[in-house]
Order: sequence, then structure tokens, then C-alpha cells
Amino acid sequence: MAPGFIHLHNHSEYSILDGAVRLDALVQAAVDHKMPAVALTDHGNLFGAVKFQRIAKDKGVKPIFGCEAYIAPRSRRDRELRDGEPAHYHLLLLVENETGYKNLCVLLSKAYLEGFYYRPRIDKELLAAHSKGLIGFSACLRGEIAYLFGQGREEAALRAAESYAEIFGPGNFYIELMDHGLEPQREVNPKLVGLARRLGLPLVATNDIHFLGKADAAGHDVLLCIQTNKKISDTDRIKFGSAEFYFKPPAEMERLFGEIPEALDNTFHVAARCDFEFPKGTYFLPRFEPPEGKSLRDYFEEVVWAGFSERADKLRDLRAKGKLVHDLDAYKDRLEREIQLVKQMQFEGYFLIVWDLLRTARSRNIPVGPGRGSAAGSLLAYCLQITDIDPLEYDLLFERFLNPERISLPDIDMDFCARRRAEMISYVTEKYGQENVSQIITFGTMAARAAIRDVGRVLEVPLSEVDKVAKMVPLGPDVKIASAVQDAGPLQEYVERNPRIKALLDIAEKVEGQVRHPSIHAAGLVITPRPLTEFLPLYQSVKGEVTTQFAMSEIEAIGLLKMDLLGLRNLTVIRDAQNLIAKDFGTAPDVDALPLDDGPTFDLFKAGNTDGVFQFESQGMKALLRSYKPEAFRDLIALNALYRPGPLKSGMANDFIERKFHPEKIVYDIPELKPILEETRGLIIYQEQVMRIAVELAGFSLSKADLLRKAMGKKKAEIMTAQKQNFLDGAKRKGAISASKAAKIFDQIAKFAEYGFNKSHSAAYAALAYQTAYLKAHHPTHFMAALMTSEAERGATSQIVKYVAECQVLGLEVRPPDINKSDFDFIVEDRAVRFGLAAVKNVGETAARALIAVRRERGPFQTIFDVVGHADGRIINRKVLESLIKAGAFDSFGLPRARSFRLIDNLIDYNREMQKIRESTQSLLFGRDALAPPEIPAEIAAISEWDEMLKWSYEKEALGFYISGHPLSHYRRILPRLTSHSTASFEEEADIPEEIRVAGVIADFQMKKTKKDERMAVFQLEDLTGRVEVVVYAEPYKRYYHVLQEGSLVWIKGHYQLDGETHKIYLSHILPLEEAAQKLAKKFVVRLPARPLNEAVLQDMREVLEKSPGECPAVFELETPSGHRVVLQSPELKGVTPTDDLLTSLETLLGPDSIRVDY
Repeated sequence: MAPGFIHLHNHSEYSILDGAVRLDALVQAAVDHKMPAVALTDHGNLFGAVKFQRIAKDKGVKPIFGCEAYIAPRSRRDRELRDGEPAHYHLLLLVENETGYKNLCVLLSKAYLEGFYYRPRIDKELLAAHSKGLIGFSACLRGEIAYLFGQGREEAALRAAESYAEIFGPGNFYIELMDHGLEPQREVNPKLVGLARRLGLPLVATNDIHFLGKADAAGHDVLLCIQTNKKISDTDRIKFGSAEFYFKPPAEMERLFGEIPEALDNTFHVAARCDFEFPKGTYFLPRFEPPEGKSLRDYFEEVVWAGFSERADKLRDLRAKGKLVHDLDAYKDRLEREIQLVKQMQFEGYFLIVWDLLRTARSRNIPVGPGRGSAAGSLLAYCLQITDIDPLEYDLLFERFLNPERISLPDIDMDFCARRRAEMISYVTEKYGQENVSQIITFGTMAARAAIRDVGRVLEVPLSEVDKVAKMVPLGPDVKIASAVQDAGPLQEYVERNPRIKALLDIAEKVEGQVRHPSIHAAGLVITPRPLTEFLPLYQSVKGEVTTQFAMSEIEAIGLLKMDLLGLRNLTVIRDAQNLIAKDFGTAPDVDALPLDDGPTFDLFKAGNTDGVFQFESQGMKALLRSYKPEAFRDLIALNALYRPGPLKSGMANDFIERKFHPEKIVYDIPELKPILEETRGLIIYQEQVMRIAVELAGFSLSKADLLRKAMGKKKAEIMTAQKQNFLDGAKRKGAISASKAAKIFDQIAKFAEYGFNKSHSAAYAALAYQTAYLKAHHPTHFMAALMTSEAERGATSQIVKYVAECQVLGLEVRPPDINKSDFDFIVEDRAVRFGLAAVKNVGETAARALIAVRRERGPFQTIFDVVGHADGRIINRKVLESLIKAGAFDSFGLPRARSFRLIDNLIDYNREMQKIRESTQSLLFGRDALAPPEIPAEIAAISEWDEMLKWSYEKEALGFYISGHPLSHYRRILPRLTSHSTASFEEEADIPEEIRVAGVIADFQMKKTKKDERMAVFQLEDLTGRVEVVVYAEPYKRYYHVLQEGSLVWIKGHYQLDGETHKIYLSHILPLEEAAQKLAKKFVVRLPARPLNEAVLQDMREVLEKSPGECPAVFELETPSGHRVVLQSPELKGVTPTDDLLTSLETLLGPDSIRVDY
């Protein structure tokens, strides 16, 4: 065996949809084969480098960094190819030292920003300027030298090798050998060896790894098809032509290259030369420039104390009202301590950067949030108006945010109005320099369903079959194909019956979770003190968006300042609601100065009426609110902290509720715990409480208490043992409690710490929740209009539907869109909400703004032709017109929607003619309205309205909900007999039987998993009176999953339960409503009067009955002159399908109460 062989040319999943090796698997393979080092050399990027270093170091393997770069045949800026010339060659680059790393960052960044043409390309001019510290390999058959040899151009290959040798310098350029059993390699390799000997260049053997094991070749082949959008049967697709591109053991490499031992040995020599690692424990903060003549430290203190003076005015007001818990001296002492700690850690500039950003936003009237995360525990942040939570009032701790004993970069996330976040990004870029600021990359991965669909397309499995299989896999971030197959549900049965689907899933399982594409992090920015490329490489998407090549956590790991500038829609909702309120009343509430004991606001929380309230609108949280009935702001902080899986599953949330109503159950093991736990009724809910217990009982400093808190969160046994001993020793020194009591308390806090939450974060979010709840309680119409505008902006139709239903609960009218009354957004109109034009599907922002602009310029539209007469036909196109008509936005013109719909071609023609006139000289002579609108053609004028079901379905298509009617209205007559309850009756009736029958439309369908990992479902059943939650457990789900479809009309039998104040139905049986109306009907009775009916009526009755054939027996109940009733059955009429239409038609003929359906 060749000693010291190391794989130096390896592609991971970050060679996106080309490499199939996971980073941990690559490193583990090196460990398994006793390789002291291994390289990561993805195509044109360093995406995985930082993560790779962490994994490798943890396994004791030396990480080697590099990439397989793309070299333009001439200039990187040249986009034209000459005959027979490739768009790029390959070249392997390895980082030898820090200089090489920085040069590689420049090369890769310019490859994307300047040289992208199919691939990110550099050229030899750029390479020559940035080759220092890099080692070059000639790469694969796509490398320039091998490619030219393959073309028979040996002199050109020689010149290319000489140019690379000159660029890299002596001993830094290697001729790379590979042997995957490919004929071109067998032809080229001897030439490569001869060239190396002739020029005195070193040789190196690699295997160009793209997948881990030989058995993974088939999966990798599918991956290539996914990348290139090809099918497996396509003959013109990319193929590797060999299954040998895997992680070969050293012995296999020796068999291949044993005759060229230096090519194997050189892998060890190259690995030994490569000596770069990303720094740890070093921070590279951008410089905040203080005003001229002032040092950073002095200016920092000046700004902080000025901020304190502003906050002190509010504190004095509280003191005057007797509401200030701590005196001003306590605030000053705390602030001085925080200032000194920040100066000690040299983070003054960081705080000033954040302060400046938020100050600028406020100066531009951009709404900002009250803070989030542990930063709310800082008085310094409160004084700088980074947060709006007084940390002393709510017992929040600075050391939970910054700890001098575990120095790490502060992490202050900033919330801005979502609509104006881009302005703040622009400000940061302008202030710190475009070369120093970038958005941050993130990577999308193939979820289970996506993997199935991708692989199914490649393997040419019929789309309907692939879709069916994909939908059998539950949705969710943690759902895996393997667990879905093992679920003993329909998918497992389907796989067992279908070998082709099993093959599909086997491959899909291999690509599942693999990186699929890069994208942009929703909030993150990185700011560096010098150009970004001195620290990391940049990436540019095909849309031209520039980001880092490292993801968020990797940026933090190498000591760069990452800042989250989040766009929070709730801030936009608050501002929009304030604007709507001010428009109607002249002024609006200042949400930063609200009384925190407002009765209507807490009534809203107690009732769980919190749809639209920040962080408090989930069904579970509503149930928690109804059970606990919060009465103070601190209650909201606690509930926000408790509503998480740990406290809910552990029973802590139930204990908290129980102790409110049964205070006798509150017990403190020792009196010293009461001041710390009294606020939370004897329970440890917050991480800050863990810290305070350690300080008070064991004499810990707050810094050491934070280390204890962190250790408890990680639950590492050896660390916990050491911390427990520290606690016991500290308690002994304090002498307040016995050793046994100290041990018991430590074990208790260790148990509760598992569920403890950051109180600072909970308090900050509770503040925003209170603000939204206050607006909803006092100005519901304006708040709901603003809320639906926010959802429309992000295209969340399902959320708009939810909030329309909430308006109904609140007694608020939601009016349909109207071309003359609607605005761009939802507005308040006579105490009702008017639907916004932009919220109509397929209309969008551009078209809505264009229509409103014309209306404002020319006045209300008079006719349907007037709408298009002065509009840009490219914007107000067919799709826009269709959607507006379906939504009812043109109803005010007095035309049936069906007629308006048929006029679309005429409208488009009229728009084109008007456009020609506007662009011609005629408009100068005769005015821009030279063309009168045409008459409506007679054949269109004769068109009657759509039937109701079609009209309603179109409404739901355009708006997301029914507004002028409901599909259930066709069953209105039979529903009282078919069902036992309406959804509204659950609120009205006190004594509801356990088994009930209901009917409605399935909405908001969600597939979930039980604790046993079985599939179940939850959905809302919507009838004519409201909604109710329906739960489908595993067994009924298996029986009825084929019926459970979004939008289906269904009849349900189930068990009713009041869960807190949430009404739920646990489904036991379900049928499509039409089927239920027929199958469950025992008898259809037609009552005929004693008076004789004429032949025409009887003939009409026969025809009506024959148009509704079905299985429900139809009988005729004939009243005799003596008052008796005779029941007859027609031999010709076997049965009918009871519907409202049938009942109405027959009663029109025979009179009221002439039809009865028995169920």
C-alpha cells in the first residue's frame, strides 16, 4: 500500500446537484480509511468550507480547502465562443496558507460577479494576479491540458502546462492523474505523465469523488438528471460513464497508480503543505466612526447617558405615581456596570452601529420593534432605544445577554416594518460601503415530497402516480421518506404492491435532504471592517443578487458581524391600522405609550379572541388563554414562555393554571425561593430564575450563573456534575441551606431548566402582542383591514379567508371588491371592511395601482369599457379582467358576471384601438376619447348569469372564500334533517350530546403525525353559520383519507368535545355530502293533495323526479276525501337523489310542505 495516500479532489453536496457526498460522510470515510487529512473541492465555490472544518476537527482529521474552478478559454468577460472551443476548462485549486485563502476568495467572487457564463469563470490573467498561496492541479478530462490532448493538440497542451507552471510558480502546479476506467483517460494519462516528465512537473493521483460508495452511482446519475432537467432515458444527457467516482480506499488507488508511486506520495506531501484554518475566537467588527474630535469610547458613554436622561423622565413619572419598583440610583448603578462590561469586551462600536440603525429608522418614520431576544435584558440597550422593555421592572438580566466569562459577539436582532426593510439595507450599504456589506446565503434542501417528485420525473414514472405517492408523505420539516414508508399506512401498502415505486423511493431517500439550491437568508446581513473578499467569497444568483458564500452560522463562526434586519409584518399592520384610524378620527393611539392594564384588551386575551394578535393566535395558545384568563402584562410574558412543546408536554403549563385558581398548591422549599418564584407561582419558567437562584442560594456571580444556565441547557453529564459541585460548595459557603436541601434544589432547577425560556425575549414579544391586541380591542374594523392588507401583500389567501371569518365572528361586514370603491389595500368603509383590489388573485400590485391611478385621474368608471379605455393593455390583461369579473368587482355596472366574462375579447379589442389612438396624431386633433365604446353584441347581451354553484366557485377561486353565497345553500332544506347541529349551535347550546352529525366544506386541511408516528389530520369544517375544528385520528384517517380533500362538501359523524373553550369534533365517519344526502335518506315522500291534479302538473312532476335519479326510495302519500292517507309507490320510479333543487322544484308544482325527506 502506498503510504499516506489522501483524497484531494472531492465533491460534496455543495457541488449542487453534481456531488452527492455529505460532509460528515466524507470526513468519516477519511477516518475509516485512516487518512490524516481530506480535501473539499467543490465546483466553483467554498459553500461548505467552514462547516467542513468543524466536522473534520471534531473527528481529528486535517481539513484541506479548495475548489474545482472554471477557467475561461480567453477572457472571463468574453461571452462568445469560437468553433470547437468549450465555455470553460476545469482547474483544481488548493489553499496552502492564509494568503492563498484570500486569493481564492477574490477569484471565486470575481468568477461570479464578472465571469459568469453558464458557470462562474476566472481567466489566466486574474489567476496570475491571485495565485500566491494556492496549489494548482490540472484537473479532470475537462481540464485544459487533458482536453487539448484529447483533441490531439499536443503542442497547445504543452503551452497550456507551461503557462500554468509559470502562473503558480515552481513546485506549485501538479499534473493530475485519474483512472475511472474511461477510454479517454487511458489515452490521455500516458501523455500527461510524459508531459510532467518533460517539464519537470510533479504528478498527483486523485479520484474526483462525486459519491461515497460504488453503489451510490445510480443515485448520482439521477441527481445529474435533476440538475440538467433530463430524463434517465434521454440519450443526449450528461453521464459520467463509470461507477468509479467514489471514495476509494488507499489500496485501490495503489492498484491503479502503483507504477507511478510519486503520484500517490505527493498527495501526502500536498496535504502537509496545506496549512490554513479559519480563525477561532477572533472578531472582525466594522468601525463605527464617532463625530470628529471624540473617541469611540467617550462617544459611546455620551450617547448612553443621554439616552438614560430621556428614559429617566418616564421613570420619574412612575415614581410620582408610586409605580417605580427600583429607585433611580439602582438604574444608574446597573447602567454603569453594563457600560464597563461592554467597554471591557470592546463592543462599544457594535452597540453604536445598532443604535444608529434604529435611530435612522425612526427618523425616517419607519416602524421598529420593541426588541427581541436576550438584548431586552440590557438596560444599556433600553437607554439606547434598541429595546423598549425596562429590564429592572421585569427582573431581566444583562448577563443573560452578554457574559464577560464567555465572550462572544452580541446578537441583537432588529425588527423593521416589512414594507420598508429594504430602505434600511440600503442605508447600511451606503454607510459602511458596498464592498463591506452583503446579504447572506442560505441553502434550500430537498424535502421528502420534492425528492419524490424530482426522482419520479427523472425515472419517467407517470405524473399522476408520482403526485399520488408524494401526497401520501405527510408535510413537515422533520418528515422523512423512510418513516413515512414504515408508517403502516397507505404508502407502505402501495410500495409493497408496486416495485417501480419502491425503486423510486429508494433513490429519493438517497437524495432527500441534499442541497437543492442557494437562496438569500430572509434577514441576515454581514458587515466587515475591510472588503468582504478578505474574509469570504461572494456568490451571485442568476437574478443578480449578491450574497456571501457562507451561511449565517458559518459567518458567526469565523468572527464576522452578522446582523438580522428582520421585516416584521406585525409592525406594518400596526402602522397601517394607525393610519386608518387617524384618517377616520384625526388621531391614533401611540402604541409605545399604552396603559398596560387596559380592560378591553385583557378581556380579548381572556376570551382567546386573538386571531391576528402577535404570537397569540394559534389554537393551542387560545385555549391556554381561555383557561388561564390573564389579568396583567406579566401573565402574558409567562404564557408566551410556557406555550412551547417542553412546558406543555411536561404539564408545567397546566400546573401554572392550576396554581392561579388554587393558590394553596403553591409551595416553596425554602423561604429564599419565594421572591424569585412568586411571580410564576412557585414554578421555574424562566432561565433568568435559574440564574437568580444560583446567585441567591449558592453565591454565584451573574456571569457564573449564566454559565450554569447554559450548561443545564446542553445537559452534558460531566459538565453538570462539575456545576452541581460548584453549587453545593457555594451553598455551603453561604450557609443558608443544608447540603441535602442544596442538592435537592439543584436537581429541581436542573429539571425545570430543561424547559426554562428566555424571559427577556418573552417580555419583548409580549409587548408587541399587547399592542396588536389593544388595537383589535378598541379599533377592530381598522385593525382587521390592516391585517388583511398585510396578508394580501404576501399572497396568503388562506390567511385572508381566516380573517374574513374572524370579521364575521366580530360582527364586521366584509364587502366584496368594487372597481369604483375599492382601494389598493383593504379599507374601512362605513364601519365595514372593503376588499382591496390587489388582494384579488391574479390582479396584483401593478394592475391594481394602474386602475386606481386612472380612476383618480378621470373619476369613477361609468361602464365596463371605461375600465379598459385608458389602461395599459399589457398590465390590465385577460387574466386580470377574468379575476376581477369572477370576484364581482364589476357588478356595479349592472351586468351579469357571465355577460361581462364573455365581453373580455371585446374589452381587449377596445383597449387596443384606444391605445393606437393615444399613440397616433389623431389624439391631438380629436382628443384622447376619440373612440366611443362599442355596443354590447346582441348574442352577448342575451347571456344570462352563471348558475349559483359556478358563480360561487369562481368567487372562491378569485378571493379565496365565498362572499355572495355558499355551496351548502343547495342543501339548506335537507341539512336540518341530515345533521344534528350547525357549527354555530356549539356556541349557543349548553348541553350537547357526545355523538353529533354535521356537514360543511373542508378548509385548512393539515396532515399531522401522532406520538406513535402514525398519520392523522386536522381541518376546519365550514358551514353556513361558522367553523369548527375536526380531528381525524389514525384509524379513521386510514379508512377515509381518500375523502379528506380540501374544498370537499362532506357529511360527518363524530364525537363532540369542548377542549377548554375550543369546540372540537373527533371524526368517526365521513361521506361526501351528495352521497350522504342519497345514502342516508330512508324515504323521499311526495304528498299529493285530495284535489285531483291535472295531467300537465303530473307530467311536470314526473319529469322533475326523473331528472334526479338515485337510490333513495320515493313514495307518494295520497290524501283521500275522507282524510285518510294512502302510501303508493310507482313501479317506474326506482329512487331519487334528494337535493334542495329537487325539493324546490316539486314544491313549486305541488305547494309548500308537499315534500318530506326521512333520515
